[in-house]
Amino acid sequence: MRIGLVIYGSLETISGGYIYDRKLVEFLRLHGDQVEIISLPWRDYPRHLLDNLSGSLARRLQNFQVDVLLQDELNHPSLFSTNQRMVRSCPVVSIVHHLRSSEARADWQNHFYRLFEQSYLRSVDGFIFNSCTTQRAVQSLVGDGYPSVVAYPAGDRLSSGITEDEIILRSIQPGPLRLLFLGNVIPRKGLHVLLEALSRLPAGTWELSVVGRLDVDRAYARRVFRMVAERGLAGGVIFPGPLDEERLSAVLSNSQLLVVPSSYEGFGIAYLEGMGFGIPAIAASTGGAAEIIHQGINGYLIDPGDWRSLAGHLGELAEDRQRLRGLSLAARQSFAAHPTWEQSGQKIRDYLVGIVEA
Repeated sequence: MRIGLVIYGSLETISGGYIYDRKLVEFLRLHGDQVEIISLPWRDYPRHLLDNLSGSLARRLQNFQVDVLLQDELNHPSLFSTNQRMVRSCPVVSIVHHLRSSEARADWQNHFYRLFEQSYLRSVDGFIFNSCTTQRAVQSLVGDGYPSVVAYPAGDRLSSGITEDEIILRSIQPGPLRLLFLGNVIPRKGLHVLLEALSRLPAGTWELSVVGRLDVDRAYARRVFRMVAERGLAGGVIFPGPLDEERLSAVLSNSQLLVVPSSYEGFGIAYLEGMGFGIPAIAASTGGAAEIIHQGINGYLIDPGDWRSLAGHLGELAEDRQRLRGLSLAARQSFAAHPTWEQSGQKIRDYLVGIVEA
């Protein structure tokens, strides 16, 4: 197949959504498909909306000689009207990681975003969803009359090589509870909630590594640094920034608990990648995290922003390493039962073949 993929910026961007797109492109190319990336420049939301006033983008896309045109739903502000003006020579399929209007913000803001997302979603011919949660969110806006596939992200991008005995030894190892926050430092990921919870725990009972970009929302990053200083947490928190796969694997191998209390995740690849290393996860109950984290079995789910419950779980696991041991082994079992990137890629490719041949 000849396939086009519309994204913002670079396919190498560090985020769960871009990992998904990148792994899909790798799979398709490995299986003989030609995939061409159409990169649109990153701008702010209002400027993306202005893309629809020019006919040049529509002409660029409709002149593409492909069998199917994939679009990352993140690009919806540039495409909601552009798609409707295109002369279609092939089906258009949207890859939906999560809707912007599903995120936690003021109702009037989400109403605004919902209008544009709904218009965009109605302009495509089918969907690739990363979770059943995302599928339901889209269907609530446009119904279920579109051909679609749910292909979960996988956690086997990183090679852990860790054994069950090593997981057990790590989980019961005494000393501070080794916590990992894995994600870009933006408000939605909830690092401030984690820091608030940690400020209520005794010093020396925990240590935290924050792995992720600090330059995505600089104002929020400054807020986080102020919290660390004002709450007296500086001795326990380090910020190594984004890491390559080798260094990230090393950090995961040494961590005992993954904590990313996002207000919303369409799925949450980080949780699953942590489980590949036998690391249980704590996340918020909203969004797709609940599809992979099972309460009290391989991790915990808290209400968004509930730092009190989070502090309770952290305090319990810092003291009860046998409890942590059980969660850690269950996390590894959850990972083993989950589809691989190879299996998810094949599921998507079979779907695309059906779309093209329909």
